[in-house]
Amino acid sequence: MPEDLLREVAPRVLGALVRRGAGFADAEDAVQEALVKALALPVPPDDLRAWLIAVAWRKLVDRARGDQARRRREEAFAEDVPAEAVPDRDDTLLLLFLCCHPDLPPASAIALTLRAVAGLTTAAIAEAHLLPEATVAQRISRAKRRIRVEPLGDPEARLPQVLHVLYLLFNEGYTHPGRVDLAEEAIRLARAVVAARPDDGEAAGLLSLMLLTHARRPARLGEHGALVPLAEQDRGRWDRELIEEGAALVVRAVSRGRVGQYQLQAAIAALHDDAARAEDTDWPQILAMYGLLVRMTGNPVIALNRAVAASVVHGVEAGFTLVGELEEALAGHHRLDAVKAHLHERAGDREAAVRHYRAAAARTTSTAERQHLLAKAAGLG
Repeated sequence: MPEDLLREVAPRVLGALVRRGAGFADAEDAVQEALVKALALPVPPDDLRAWLIAVAWRKLVDRARGDQARRRREEAFAEDVPAEAVPDRDDTLLLLFLCCHPDLPPASAIALTLRAVAGLTTAAIAEAHLLPEATVAQRISRAKRRIRVEPLGDPEARLPQVLHVLYLLFNEGYTHPGRVDLAEEAIRLARAVVAARPDDGEAAGLLSLMLLTHARRPARLGEHGALVPLAEQDRGRWDRELIEEGAALVVRAVSRGRVGQYQLQAAIAALHDDAARAEDTDWPQILAMYGLLVRMTGNPVIALNRAVAASVVHGVEAGFTLVGELEEALAGHHRLDAVKAHLHERAGDREAAVRHYRAAAARTTSTAERQHLLAKAAGLG
């Protein structure tokens, strides 16, 4: 039984159990037990999802029957539903909104979503967030205990957190070339959110940003998996259909009136994708948009992107000035060293550039990015 197939179907099984009234933590335990049982099968069942739902549901029924202190839950679970009676529907969107419960801190909601909806292991989540595995495991455990099965109410209250989680999920998949499935899953879920909330400009903006960024993936890696910077990519390999879809989305979203951070980021991505050559990029407009984003979010990583744009428009010294203002906020972040290295290289200070490229390589969690940074350092050294 392929483990990738099980990971793909597991969130749908968990969502189906939760929709039918199971507690989140108990449902996840039952799904894990069903997955272990599925791995032992010599031949996969014709309908793996229905089989897993039936097995997990029976485990929940058995557990409820065996616990006298849970008599009320036993009554709810008393009727066992055969696999053929399970409706074929995708409950991952329901599961996504449930994981983004307003009672959960954002960090816990993100960890729980990556675990339950995306199927990441606790170790992978910890690596992505540069945290000890035990810390992430504790967050997930606490989040599961705090979640209660209840009507979602107005999804509007949860939508910003849902979008943030999808944004992080996509970045995880895009940053690590071997996890393209995460980026595609984030796009799939973002499409579902947009379908459910067609008038929300930020949901459309986020989907647009994902599509415009994902369109560059075919040109992002070179020979032997080496990372190719945006300015050096073969733009003829970009996915024009995704670019057209993403550009149309952001135009419609911005035209609705109020503009949010995902719409602005999508507009910046559209400007990059619209340039036939790197030197044709409209950097003054990009710089202006980054200025709006910094005032809107206060995000230091966005401010670092603004510094790069400023260095293109106004010169390297302007970039150094803005980077200097971010030393404390981004201390220890690999992107700070990477931008410093880039600026020093453009200024002709090869020794400083090599030092910062190596420092950035030591701090990034992306293998492809590490190889690229070390290659830059070697080329200058």
